[in-house]
Amino acid sequence: MTQPELPTGAVRPSDAERDQALGVLREGAGDGRLSHDTFLGRMDIVLQATSRDELDAAVTGLPTGGPVERFVLRTVGRISGFGGRLNRAWRTERLPGLSLPQAGAGQLTIGRIPGSGLRLHDASVSRRHAELRHEGDGWVLYDLGSTNGTHVNGRRIAGGVRVRPGDQVRFGNLEFRLASY
Repeated sequence: MTQPELPTGAVRPSDAERDQALGVLREGAGDGRLSHDTFLGRMDIVLQATSRDELDAAVTGLPTGGPVERFVLRTVGRISGFGGRLNRAWRTERLPGLSLPQAGAGQLTIGRIPGSGLRLHDASVSRRHAELRHEGDGWVLYDLGSTNGTHVNGRRIAGGVRVRPGDQVRFGNLEFRLASY
């Protein structure tokens, strides 16, 4: 039985060379020089490459970006992010205020059901949606198994979460900014 022969000049790439090629592709995708599909296709080529020539082919033709281009891309990304942050800050300031009850109030039921301490007339709010309880030295907001969820500062809660003046709370589709009494 004879050993299979490799073609002359074909040296199998090492793991380090594969990792280097994958790093170049990741950087290209991260900089926006490669689409997601192109990145996945070239990544497959790198992982299945049997020669260094195949690795070189996978990373050649990658649009290059000098320091100025990278600076411009980072700057545009930051400016885009700033617009989103500014929009959220503007929207937060425009939210209707919801005053926390006085410390001795005990608890406040929130929902659509008659008799709720805070009755909200919106179909996205459950009949018994949430409850605000004074515990220790502050207020804790509990979701009562609502259908559309209770959110504090953009995160859906399960169980209870301590809330303070300035926090954003959402019951279904209705959003408020908590204020002190």
